[in-house]
Amino acid sequence: MTAMRQLVGEVLRARRMSQGLTLRDVSGKARVSLGYISEVERGQKEPSSELLAALASALDVPLSKVLLDVSSLLEVEEAAEAHIASVSSIARGAVSASAA
Repeated sequence: MTAMRQLVGEVLRARRMSQGLTLRDVSGKARVSLGYISEVERGQKEPSSELLAALASALDVPLSKVLLDVSSLLEVEEAAEAHIASVSSIARGAVSASAA
């Protein structure tokens, strides 16, 4: 499973890039160091709720929308993992049945 911080970073980076903003642009608006934002976007740092709010504001997007986007990615990932687990279970059962 992908760490939640990676999904948050993916959403923030996608939002920033879709607006044609640089890390420097967001850094100035959010009053957060460029390096720290880069680490958040790469999933290396877990942002606090205050930092998330500052970044969302700098990106001119409601924090709730950022969290909703993260939730949607997580839902897709969980569904894929459940599907893989189901297929693995079926495959193990088929191997057991053919060995009998």
